[in-house]
Amino acid sequence: MQDRMTIAVTKGDRIVGQQLALLAQIGIEPHDDMLTSRKLVFTTKHPNVELLLLRGSDVATYVEHGIADLGMAGRDVLLEHGEEGYYQPLDLKLGRCRIMVAGLKDEPPLPGRLRIATKFIKTAKQYYAEQGVQVDIIKLYGAMELAPVTGLAHRIVDIVETGNTLKANGLVAMEHIADVSTRLIVNKTAMKMKYSTIHQLIEQLRGVVG
Repeated sequence: MQDRMTIAVTKGDRIVGQQLALLAQIGIEPHDDMLTSRKLVFTTKHPNVELLLLRGSDVATYVEHGIADLGMAGRDVLLEHGEEGYYQPLDLKLGRCRIMVAGLKDEPPLPGRLRIATKFIKTAKQYYAEQGVQVDIIKLYGAMELAPVTGLAHRIVDIVETGNTLKANGLVAMEHIADVSTRLIVNKTAMKMKYSTIHQLIEQLRGVVG
């Protein structure tokens, strides 16, 4: 009997649509429309696979604790969560962007201790610690570009795709922290117990992703 698998995918119309399109290419399609249904657990046309629909920040938690065997999550989320509790066998090459430090284009002289606005608290702390720079982190959830403009922070750490939003607000990208894309993650115990089934799925996805 083939091992049953639970795969966690990320909420959000755009990203879940991309993830489902990828899964559909290897024969995994939900019976219900995940974009409109209020359910969080979905059976699929594959007899041995079910899908969980989770917030991006929760995918890694469900996989690490073995509730989901596999998951699809952005590396920005994984960096914040910590990357030790699961395997990352495959870059799915979706949602490509970068985590960058950005500041005002016409930046005034900065003090020795910087105020950094970000929602990527752990990532920013680790980056500046490695640089040997003292910082105070200010947690924001949105409108990050306003922080340097209004004087709330000297710089920001944020996701950058095209850089157009930075430019529109008088900011420029200054330092590269990490490349980001959606990664396939696998529970460590599941990889041992269901190796053949999970390995086959990874190789199928690898063939689609290229």
